[in-house]
Amino acid sequence: MDTRDMETQVGEAQSQLQNTRDEIAKRIVGQKKMIDGLLMGLLADGHVLIEGVPGLAKTLAVKTIAEVLDVSFKRIQFTPDLLPADLIGTMVYRQQTGEFIPRKGPVFSNLVLADEINRSPAKVQSALLEAMEERQITISENTFVLPKPFFVMATQNPIEQEGTYPLPEAELDRFLLKVVIDYPSMDEELEIIRRVGSPRPIGVSSILNPYALEEMKKAASRIKIDQRIEEYIVSISTASRFKDRKKFPISRYIEYGASPRASIYLYRCAKVKALFEGRTFVIPEDVKEVAVNVLAHRIVLSYEAESEELTGADVVSQLLQTVPVP
Repeated sequence: MDTRDMETQVGEAQSQLQNTRDEIAKRIVGQKKMIDGLLMGLLADGHVLIEGVPGLAKTLAVKTIAEVLDVSFKRIQFTPDLLPADLIGTMVYRQQTGEFIPRKGPVFSNLVLADEINRSPAKVQSALLEAMEERQITISENTFVLPKPFFVMATQNPIEQEGTYPLPEAELDRFLLKVVIDYPSMDEELEIIRRVGSPRPIGVSSILNPYALEEMKKAASRIKIDQRIEEYIVSISTASRFKDRKKFPISRYIEYGASPRASIYLYRCAKVKALFEGRTFVIPEDVKEVAVNVLAHRIVLSYEAESEELTGADVVSQLLQTVPVP
């Protein structure tokens, strides 16, 4: 593909993205960070973990995106008594034929909302691991391929920790991004109450489809990235694993660094960020813009970081300052 064709494809994808944002904005006021995170997850073929207090339109945002894309949507409320079969399904005996047939669970949808995922024990959380990484589910001895696209958005409440189960590092690593969202501004909240106070339901149109989404993914994958920026991405992940405190003081805040999966996701997200900006190539600022959301939940903080009340985002921000920019 020559440069002109590439620019045309990226321009069309950017236009479709903006139309998608405008359609979502008919129902969702503000929350640009969350919407862009969800769209980035879809285009980078990954899953997104959203952290925010209740009432910030997390469920409504995913449901709205499903309507705009014209794909199936399921919401799973995670509770302490949830079982793995409640997610993936089970084999049911059919008396008429004397055979077992699969009864598929709600995870067999295009967009799945795992609401308050940290309210269920590890055996339930782990039921999602195969689905998220391999896009398939094993029920008894049978393996079933999940529909395309397949996207999981999980939420967790940052202020209520009683009766919750922290997500294991292996599961956190499956999430492409972790996006922390905050309250809307006063002007946005005024607009929210005016819209909700209206007796008319706010409808959105299906302006995209799975085929159009695949074409946008292809456009993102064709974004050019220089070798020096590839090395910059790997340098960031590698720096999080350094253990020499004298040469690299920030290492005292990191118990375990980011895995190679982090480099892969940072690479993908930098390309999608360039697509968001309408560019056919990645610049270092694209990498820096997405680094916190990609890396913060993958780094295991040390006791020193916790004692100084540093978050993963704080440590990643400091990490970026230590790695030379090409």
